[in-house]
Amino acid sequence: MTILSTSNLTKIYGSGENEVHALEHVNLTVEKGEFVAIVGTSGSGKSTLLHMLGGLDRPTSGSVTVDGKDLFSLKEEALTIFRRRKIGFVFQNYNLVPVLNVYENIVLPIQLDGSVIDKEYIHSIIDTLGLQTKLQNLPNQLSGGQQQRVAIGRALASKPAIILADEPTGNLDSQTSQDVLGLLKITSRKFSQTIVMITHNEEIAQLSDRIIRIEDGMIQTADQSVGKGGMR
Repeated sequence: MTILSTSNLTKIYGSGENEVHALEHVNLTVEKGEFVAIVGTSGSGKSTLLHMLGGLDRPTSGSVTVDGKDLFSLKEEALTIFRRRKIGFVFQNYNLVPVLNVYENIVLPIQLDGSVIDKEYIHSIIDTLGLQTKLQNLPNQLSGGQQQRVAIGRALASKPAIILADEPTGNLDSQTSQDVLGLLKITSRKFSQTIVMITHNEEIAQLSDRIIRIEDGMIQTADQSVGKGGMR
């Protein structure tokens, strides 16, 4: 089942001599349960692509469909609600709320939506991420790796259709990076969670099911790692 797709996705910044084509007619699909890495160098367009996939920025032309919904057919308020319910984000800088403890940060998206917390599911996430003894800690009482685990837990909490991870190990040392990526892979399997991660790190990308390469705003190749899904 296709959970994410783009059609001729294009993003142009500026105009005239200052015109920059950040994305050029990008077409890709991601199947439910896949863990996909989008790899590219700085300036390749990978961050712009992730922002489009998450509905954080609007394209110049083309479309993004998540869980059957065309993101940019939605008005701003409806897009905000859809994003909160259907798309989880894991950022390089964690983006935790400093005055909330670990548990409060994890369940924040559910509370913002006014939904009932599935306590059994939340505690399953907490156990999987090894955060059982840290629930009352504030973010500044955690290591970088622990903060990123909390961010992963928050992204999983609302059972989104897809998780988008933006250089999730960019601020972590190599061993902690491996640990965090291992946890992403475990959560992808355990919770049948679809994950799209952008990275410039080839070694990290190899942990994914499939690698999509982007250069100069265009998809170059999609490497099949374990025989799941594929480009359309």
